[in-house]
Amino acid sequence: MRPAPDEAALRVRAATAADLAAIASLHSGARAAYHRARFPDAPFDLPAEQARWHDAWSRDLARDDTSALCAARHGTVVGAASYRHRAGHPPAVTLHQLHVDPGHWGTGVGLTLHHACLRAWHAAGISRAALDVLWHNHRARAFYTRLGWRPDPDRRPAPDATHLTLTLDLATAQTPPAPAGR
Repeated sequence: MRPAPDEAALRVRAATAADLAAIASLHSGARAAYHRARFPDAPFDLPAEQARWHDAWSRDLARDDTSALCAARHGTVVGAASYRHRAGHPPAVTLHQLHVDPGHWGTGVGLTLHHACLRAWHAAGISRAALDVLWHNHRARAFYTRLGWRPDPDRRPAPDATHLTLTLDLATAQTPPAPAGR
């Protein structure tokens, strides 16, 4: 059963090494949940997968060109996002990860994380954001479409149709207001 949305209890902050185990666990659980929609009998949330995402997030948290955020509800990490800054003119960013614990899907965690990313990108003067989404992850694709992300006209879907590149023009994207009291 999903917890009721409680905006006041959801806090987004910079992720730290202390959050690593929780982030890796929710990431592997989220991936397992959306992969099961396509492959119902395949095991996805295995210790090897958790170790894989633990190592990946450990690298992300150590990178100078990557920012990582986590969303915590009542002190428990329930979502995480990371994005990489891309050098160039105009400045751009790649949303590398955005995952929510499946038990918290539909409670506003993903939207709150996305809004926190938008505020950070606008503050940094970023004009364009990009991300890759798995082609068969219709839930994520619908989420990003609702938020204004569009297929990148310069990049075709992967030849094996595993993913799609989406972009967001930050010059036209609205900056959501910061949560009250933060």
